[in-house]
Amino acid sequence: MTQSPHPNDFDRRRIERTIQGRKRYRYVEPRVLAVAEGYRIESACCSRNVDPEGGVVDIALLRFDADNGTWHLFRKNHQSKSWELDSTHARLIELLQLLNEDRERKFWQ
Repeated sequence: MTQSPHPNDFDRRRIERTIQGRKRYRYVEPRVLAVAEGYRIESACCSRNVDPEGGVVDIALLRFDADNGTWHLFRKNHQSKSWELDSTHARLIELLQLLNEDRERKFWQ
């Protein structure tokens, strides 16, 4: 097993800057938190679809697989309170572009 270079502050800040260009939830300040082998994004639930009280909800989990050098993007299933694999990417920027666009509202609900 290869040692993961993630999380690190450089990429955490890069993610924070990149998600400022997202299409949804543009009026809230999401937080990017370091977790084992990656990052978790959370934000206030201003649509009230997930949390009627507008509390903080999980948006996405980004995990780096050091063994094969790929990124895994997970979305939160709020009903079962579990993370579900959405997609796998060779580069972080590809993952972030998908997350920013979120045409199907799988992340920014």
